Amino acid sequence: MVCIGIKDETISFLIGGEAGQGIMRSGSLLGKALMRGGLHIFGVNDYPSLIRGGHNFYILRASEREVYSQGDGVDLLIALNDESVELHINDLYPGGGVIYDEEGKLDPRELRGDVKPYPTPLTGIVEEIGGPRVVRNTVALGAALSLIGFNPETMRGVIRDTFRGRENVIEMNIKALDRGYEYAERNFEGLGCRVEASKSRDGRIMVTGNEAIALGAIGAGCRFYAAYPMTPATPILHYLAAHDEEAGMVVVQPESEIAAINMVIGAAYAGVRAMTATSGGGFCLMTEALGLAAMTETPIVVVINQRPGPSTGMATYTSQGDLLFTIHASQGEFPRVVVAPGDVDECFYLTMEAFNLAERFQIPVIILADKYLAESHRST
Repeated sequence: MVCIGIKDETISFLIGGEAGQGIMRSGSLLGKALMRGGLHIFGVNDYPSLIRGGHNFYILRASEREVYSQGDGVDLLIALNDESVELHINDLYPGGGVIYDEEGKLDPRELRGDVKPYPTPLTGIVEEIGGPRVVRNTVALGAALSLIGFNPETMRGVIRDTFRGRENVIEMNIKALDRGYEYAERNFEGLGCRVEASKSRDGRIMVTGNEAIALGAIGAGCRFYAAYPMTPATPILHYLAAHDEEAGMVVVQPESEIAAINMVIGAAYAGVRAMTATSGGGFCLMTEALGLAAMTETPIVVVINQRPGPSTGMATYTSQGDLLFTIHASQGEFPRVVVAPGDVDECFYLTMEAFNLAERFQIPVIILADKYLAESHRST
């Protein structure tokens, strides 16, 4: 196994574009391919608080050693629109490269002199194979794999697994991947970074903190989950709702955070392990009911994924400012436990421990995470 980046033994990618261009999906596919190739990965998604549109980007970092965050720069920028080049060109290390659509308005002479341009006919290739415009991201991934010398067969396997049962989608994406790879192979020199897959497969998985918390709840025997959607805790609701039958769990989306925690208290009082999740603004609404759980000695688990600012705050960014709030929330005094996981492994194990502590001492237990941990991918 080999992983050589421009700056050190890690390699970093930044995929940028508009919402709807498959930015997070692209990062997830690339991360899984590199993970299956034997590398440790970490990926973070950035998006604005908009109903539709806006600039999104995903940073993926891979290494032979474990990685817990993105680096201070990137080796390769995959730009699905011209704006991504303008916004992120200065994130590239000297000697880094940028893949962009040659049909855009970008003039390569306007790039930094120490950056390698890789103009690729993303739109043209998609039109030739008769695919939807969103498949431009897969063409770009093929070009990226060629530039780092990574065998595309691993990515083909990831595509087959990701879109299993949708044969037309699989065929289209593999065709786009191969065309992008072949174009870069014929027209460009390598980036100077190199990644070679190992033959070993050690059973790693790629999960977010939210998914790890959901899996921890399933492992702990949680049988009731109620939550009102609030970024960045909503993916827990999505995951558990998608797996409720196989987990033997009742999953409910009620009309408010107040209803959610009171339903969880009722379920726990009736004798099943129960959990809810929210962010700071939602937890504000839950504080009176938290006192009810304490007064009735009802064991519940509450997940709080922090985001910045008072009131609704900045919904899609991260913060760690709610510790004192969670320790002192609700009127009066009563015992509680607050656990704060530091990575996806701790998200899983501390969630199970939270249920055990709540049941042993008949108290509410709070799992305090943040948007960065909750929504970032990591191999484990």
